Amino acid sequence: MAPAPARPEDVELAAALPPGLRLGTSSWTFPGWTGEVWAEAPREPTEADLAHDGLAAYAAHPLLRCVGIDRTWYRPVEAEVFAAYAASVPEDFRFLVKAHDHCTLPFFPDQARYGEQAGQDNPRFLDAAYAREVVLGPAREGLGARLGVVLFQLTPLHAEAFGGPLRFAERLAAFLGALPRGLPVAVELRHPSLWNPAFGEALASAGALPCLNVWTEAPDLRTQARLGQAARGDQLVVRWLLRPGMRYLDARRRYAPFRRLEDPDLGSRDLLARALAAYSRAGREVLCIVTNRAEGCAPASIRELARAVAAQLAGADP
Repeated sequence: MAPAPARPEDVELAAALPPGLRLGTSSWTFPGWTGEVWAEAPREPTEADLAHDGLAAYAAHPLLRCVGIDRTWYRPVEAEVFAAYAASVPEDFRFLVKAHDHCTLPFFPDQARYGEQAGQDNPRFLDAAYAREVVLGPAREGLGARLGVVLFQLTPLHAEAFGGPLRFAERLAAFLGALPRGLPVAVELRHPSLWNPAFGEALASAGALPCLNVWTEAPDLRTQARLGQAARGDQLVVRWLLRPGMRYLDARRRYAPFRRLEDPDLGSRDLLARALAAYSRAGREVLCIVTNRAEGCAPASIRELARAVAAQLAGADP
């Protein structure tokens, strides 16, 4: 898979950003990025083509210096798979690895992919031994220094589904405390009822990070940063997922095949740019993942976000 020729504007923007600030997308298997990330060709690549042979071309884009591995949410992968990913990218590239959803589901939803488990309690929920064996171990072994963070994403259920916000925070603290120290771990909450000071204390007690996120029902970024004690860690992890109020399936139907920036979310972009610039100024490592469902085309959103961050760092209006 050949990369698209680098735009001079993107090369200049990349040079203007701090080396510790890494922007990237959630996965890399989107044929609609032809001309943006993939070179024009007689035949547009398929998702299967890109899954097998697209990562090196993706990593050649000057603004794409990290990526989320989403397939691990659905099924764990072996260290050898991670090692192949690591061999496809430069040394300063980083991966965000989503933990298998069995780690963070209190029960299995009534969905076809869970088969006979649907509707049953999940015995692996916040099971540290399972997380160590099938998530952290293979990711650390395969990715090595290119592992940016392992993300434990909570499903968007009300706090009562987890036994209430305080009980959830207690169980989370015990889970995180039983994971190996020294590995970058972040937790992403999707429902506002789970965001409270006890969550931040649970993270702090284990040296874990909050994953700040722009999501349909999430609190604003400042509230997340305060309650999650984001200023405490040496790294900022943030994901730009959906504009507030929009649903996942609605965004997918509206924006697919993700060829262009369809629906600019200037408010979220401005808040993100200010946060990324502030943490970068403080000398913090920053890993920011952007999805197609944020504005219609993740690489295009990243270009505009990079421009806004560069303007913040230069002291100008974006």
